[in-house]
Amino acid sequence: MEINELPIDKKIILFDGVCNLCNASVQLIIRKDKKDVFRFVALQSELGKKILNHIGVNTNSIDSILLYEPGNAYYYKAEAALKIATSLGGFYNLLVIFKIIPNVVSNYFYDFVATNRYKWYGKKESCMMPTPELKAKFL
Repeated sequence: MEINELPIDKKIILFDGVCNLCNASVQLIIRKDKKDVFRFVALQSELGKKILNHIGVNTNSIDSILLYEPGNAYYYKAEAALKIATSLGGFYNLLVIFKIIPNVVSNYFYDFVATNRYKWYGKKESCMMPTPELKAKFL
């Protein structure tokens, strides 16, 4: 898939495809995404690298999550996580209260978890392969 073929009506989550915490988060988002808002791409994939290059993000500076809204904006770290959560609606809308925390503070805690995620949750040898019924959610 090429950049110009990305669905413009979907929010694209780029995630660490070998991280167990990231994969569990993707599974949670898929279950809670009742409005079919999101599509997923592993950062390690060719398309993930193309998207990062297209939006001008250094692949060395992003290693866990990025939310890309084609033609609109992109968010990373704690801001991406919060935007994703509030897009799910319901209970997750209550997390909007965390917007009052400055990005530098929330990113500090985000980075702490991101830095330790392999140690705490482990990692896979390769990116997760979606089941046939979930394949449409992945680009």
